Amino acid sequence: MTDALLHARLSILFRSLDTMKTQVAFRCSKFPPYEGEEEQINPGLWGRRLAEYLVRELAGRGIETEEMVAEDWGWYVPVRNEGFRLALCCGHQDGDDDEFICFTEPSKPVVKKLFRNIDATLQLVRLTAALQEILAADPDIREVEWTEPR
Repeated sequence: MTDALLHARLSILFRSLDTMKTQVAFRCSKFPPYEGEEEQINPGLWGRRLAEYLVRELAGRGIETEEMVAEDWGWYVPVRNEGFRLALCCGHQDGDDDEFICFTEPSKPVVKKLFRNIDATLQLVRLTAALQEILAADPDIREVEWTEPR
């Protein structure tokens, strides 16, 4: 990635050093639940097909992931990273069956670890930029809206 491209992406994602748009909501009908998936997570919540799709697409962009984990809110996809935990979290939350949300963990560019702060900016920019590319490239994904974490 060139410095100019990195700078452009940073300017899109940042408002200040403490905030970054690391959460995205969108609509897509190609990620229905697997049979029994809602019992694995919680009624009305799913996202395994979305998580599997994102794992494949991230790998195609050089981002390695580890084994997905079912959580009570959706799917946790660990991203290989040194120094701190990095993950992409995703799933169907509320609303229509085609509404999904993805967010990063950590959600902010500064990670507090023991008695020091770790700058996670580059890792979050790389992950969110890849996610932005994946969503933009898929014609079935629509109404994409990036927000800052709450």
